[in-house]
Amino acid sequence: MTAALAEQEWTAREAAHFRRIRAWTGPHRARQAAGRTHPILDFLFTYYPHRPSLLERWHPGTTHLLAGTAARRFLSRPGYRQYGELVGLDPVAFTESRRRTARFIHGLLTATAERPARLNCFGMHEWAMVYRTEDVRHTALPLRLGRQHTDDLVERLPIRCSHADAFRFFSAPARPLNSHQPTREQQVELEQPGCLHANMDLYKWAAKLAPFVTAELTADCFELAAEIRILDMRAGPYDLSAYGYSAVPIETTEGRAHYAAEQAAFARRAAPLRSALIEACESLLHWSSAQP
Repeated sequence: MTAALAEQEWTAREAAHFRRIRAWTGPHRARQAAGRTHPILDFLFTYYPHRPSLLERWHPGTTHLLAGTAARRFLSRPGYRQYGELVGLDPVAFTESRRRTARFIHGLLTATAERPARLNCFGMHEWAMVYRTEDVRHTALPLRLGRQHTDDLVERLPIRCSHADAFRFFSAPARPLNSHQPTREQQVELEQPGCLHANMDLYKWAAKLAPFVTAELTADCFELAAEIRILDMRAGPYDLSAYGYSAVPIETTEGRAHYAAEQAAFARRAAPLRSALIEACESLLHWSSAQP
């Protein structure tokens, strides 16, 4: 069932979304203009290929049409069409390529949701990326424990990373130390809901479904990814004190317990977003196939 949104209602939602996202994209653009980088937050705009301008753009999703003269500007955007006096997303624009993407996302997220959260990796993936290599991603940041103690920790603690995209950044000497050798082909088989990167990736999947999911859902996933990214780096090998972040010292028993508790909390927060994306995929596949 598709309902019409009055112009006053949807423009208020649009403005609220822009303010919400601009709190993140504004500082990012300012850093870019000044030639500065941020070792934590830049990741959200470089690793995930969704441009800030697209993230700022509000979409109503497929369950609402937009009323009012202001809605006509949506007709210049890909995927929209006119329905009499109303404007909304066009099911024809949800192509077979997009349907394949939705089916993959649905399968991955459903499989992930059916597994219990595993909370014993302690963020060692970031340490494995700098193990016995000079080719580190954040060259401007010092290693918090120094080179020798960093390498010693990687050799002392088990590495249990199941996320294929995190694993591909491991240094070559660290790869054999991992309990898994995850590949892209094993992604559906291995991803689990306690994984920080799997939960950050909810933003990636929402962005891939845009503009056919609501902008609010994409923003929810983005903000969760931003918070998770902060924990991800605080528990890593780098000294982030210059940026105002304290370490989560996973080299200690207390630090590992703190990390696992935060990881569990993020898993709980990610669960309803994962469910919403699963439902969105199902709805989109039905919506696009039901058209003549």
